[in-house]
Amino acid sequence: MTVPVVRFTVRGEDATFNEPPDVPPDALTVGHPGRPYTVVYDGHCNVCKKFVAALIRWDREHQLEILPSQAPGLKARFPWIPERAYLESIQVIRFSDGKTWQGAAAMEELLDVLPKGKLISWIFSIPFVRPAAERLYRWFARNRYHLGCGEHCQLHALDVDFGDGPRRP
Repeated sequence: MTVPVVRFTVRGEDATFNEPPDVPPDALTVGHPGRPYTVVYDGHCNVCKKFVAALIRWDREHQLEILPSQAPGLKARFPWIPERAYLESIQVIRFSDGKTWQGAAAMEELLDVLPKGKLISWIFSIPFVRPAAERLYRWFARNRYHLGCGEHCQLHALDVDFGDGPRRP
């Protein structure tokens, strides 16, 4: 009996045997394609990894597939998300229609999806909270290397442009 074997090549790497070198060994990957939501985070960022560990504990109903942005084949799965967006913020993609949220909007969507998250997400219905949350998220993303992210984010701090005004060193 012969069994056909399918091999995929991603960015010139044999994905069946070799993990691409840019995927951090401690980056968490959870779930499988087809879960209601996919969360894509920066696998090099220590703050992001801590956030993902909390998401995993909170996601008791297994609603989330969680991937580092360095995962092979990500660009092919989500061609509408520019690579730069993964450096700027977390991305949440709904499986059913591909709708994508990023930054504070992604956090709000996760709160709506996760058990008991609606107990917190109502706060976004207060006037001016959404814009304030987005500004806070952008500030945090810009300054995450000062807040425990690590050396990787120091490489990208000045390379992130949220389009909300002049950059600050």
